[in-house]
Amino acid sequence: MQLVLQRFSYRFAEEVLNSMLSLKKQVDQILLEPVPDPKILSRPGFNELLNSRFTSAGWQAQPLVFGDPGDPGAKMDFLKERVGVEVGFGHASFLGIDLLKFQVGSYSALNKIDVGIYIVTTSHFQKVMKDQYGLNWEGSLTFEKVGRYLPHFKSAIQVPIYVLGIDVQGAG
Repeated sequence: MQLVLQRFSYRFAEEVLNSMLSLKKQVDQILLEPVPDPKILSRPGFNELLNSRFTSAGWQAQPLVFGDPGDPGAKMDFLKERVGVEVGFGHASFLGIDLLKFQVGSYSALNKIDVGIYIVTTSHFQKVMKDQYGLNWEGSLTFEKVGRYLPHFKSAIQVPIYVLGIDVQGAG
């Protein structure tokens, strides 16, 4: 099985990332690195795999969004050189919370990121995982849903966000 990426650029996120081309390519490499056994691509298994890959590539794992340990404990998944990454493998209802992490990390006194990368799976990926490997992704956020909803948040979410949808090529 070969993983492929679908892409959606919100507020010129791709152009911003093109000015950080090595980081953009590194994220692609992390996400597209072959998976030895597709059965590990359950939600928790895939999260563990990505955590290992991102931290091995020098990304800070679980940085506090607010910076001060006394502030609310919201955390971004990964951070490196002003690029924040959030992995959205949870329930679709977390969409707004995930997007707000990017907004908060970008504006006001925090000023930690210039662009966010939101990693989700496609509905096709989720169907293949269920049909061929018995893995339950039901209720998870999809690339298609993010693409439909994100433009409606344009007055609230002003930070550029690059949405990457993990898909499967040649399956299902």
